Amino acid sequence: MNAQDLKNSILQLAIQGKLVEQREEEGTSKELLKKIAAAKKQLIKEGKIKKQKALPEIKDDEIPFDIPESWEWVRLSEIIDVRDGTHDTPKYVTNGVPLVTSKNLKQGEIDFDNVKLISVEDSEKINMRSGVDDGDILFAMIGSIGNPVLVNKTRDFSIKNMALFKPIKNTLFNMEYLLNYLQLEQESMKRKAAGGVQSFVSLTFLRQYLVSLPPLEEQKRIVAKLEELMPYVDKYDVAYSEVEELNKKFPEDMQKSILQNAIQGKLVEQRKEDGTAEDLYKQIQEEKKKLIKEGKIKKQKALPEITEDEIPFDIPANWKWVRFADIFEINPRNNVSDEIGVSFIPMALIEDGYVSQFTYEVKAWGNVKKGYTHFQDGDIVMAKITPCFQNLKSALMINLENGVGAGTTELHVLRSHSNICRKFFMWFIKSPNFVSTCVKNMTGTAGQKRVPTDVLKNYVVPLPPLAEQKRIVEKIEELLPYTKQLVK
Repeated sequence: MNAQDLKNSILQLAIQGKLVEQREEEGTSKELLKKIAAAKKQLIKEGKIKKQKALPEIKDDEIPFDIPESWEWVRLSEIIDVRDGTHDTPKYVTNGVPLVTSKNLKQGEIDFDNVKLISVEDSEKINMRSGVDDGDILFAMIGSIGNPVLVNKTRDFSIKNMALFKPIKNTLFNMEYLLNYLQLEQESMKRKAAGGVQSFVSLTFLRQYLVSLPPLEEQKRIVAKLEELMPYVDKYDVAYSEVEELNKKFPEDMQKSILQNAIQGKLVEQRKEDGTAEDLYKQIQEEKKKLIKEGKIKKQKALPEITEDEIPFDIPANWKWVRFADIFEINPRNNVSDEIGVSFIPMALIEDGYVSQFTYEVKAWGNVKKGYTHFQDGDIVMAKITPCFQNLKSALMINLENGVGAGTTELHVLRSHSNICRKFFMWFIKSPNFVSTCVKNMTGTAGQKRVPTDVLKNYVVPLPPLAEQKRIVEKIEELLPYTKQLVK
């Protein structure tokens, strides 16, 4: 339940007579209605208000809920004078009196910013019929219906296209009770409003609107209780908003935590029978020498030795720090016949977030081999440009058309020729430590920053034994789906 729902629940209890107790000594609403009717008759006699048409009798099927025996169901214009502002548009001037319209009623106050001005003479004409006094309520009749405001005048103004609710006699009715009633009922009024493009409620609709009326002293006690409770609703709103924000962030924070623990060797146990990453690394280097000798890959420049200040965190004793270019070929090229159909993947077809998903179009290799990035089944691709990189647009390529693909030039590609678990490294490039470090080392202009190839080649990455790589991937893919359910 959000704060508005809580407030509405409290207001609903208030207008149903369930927020404060009823007291016999406070009399009944029927007695109050007689006093209001007498005061109204006197004002009509004095010419201060107009006599209205007889109101329709309240039928049983109109009554939305039960109320205490001492209360009465009434129509709005039985207890207050319901008028409206001008419907004409006076000539606007640069210096004059504000003309307040429905759009100026905001969050229980009159917003005088951008209000248009009319002459003093036009304002006086409007106010002869629709003058606003302290303690009146303004109510938007057109567009954003409702937004009631209890007037506390700090300056003169006139009104247009809005309802004006004036008490028959201040000592006989509490306008703050009505303000709270309207705040609750405005959504119902909006649903019942007429109109197409711009909805509206008529004066007749408002005059005939049902109100549950408590005795006067109970009205005052209801208002006092609401004033006592609403600060707690405000505090609840702050707390609720904070929780909502945490709930929004929690799944992603949990996903980041899982990946960070994974790449630090904290997600699964280490096993002696898995051997060491040093042994695996030697196997990888032997495989590279063989491929270089066979002319399948090019010999690269010697990579710099990893220094202590490059190591971002501790890893298990049987793991090893390596550079990406130690175990991957970076941004390789394919050699494929032009007529073969291959997968073509623009950036938009790679999903972002903590997934490895993509779709593709099929194109002839001859049409995409130039001017695009090359990849094949088993390669890891990652966006190198902002914001796609930060949005984790990366994936392990599998089931490509004929095992081959090409795509946007804004991708880096990591290709392994050795027996490693590629999925482990695909998850690694989504880890928070990798992302934040690469962001710091991006180059280019604002909005066009990229992860340089050399940053990727020289990036220091932890290498676990192969069996542990596989166990880590299994655990990641077991846990990540649960994070999406955490706030449901």
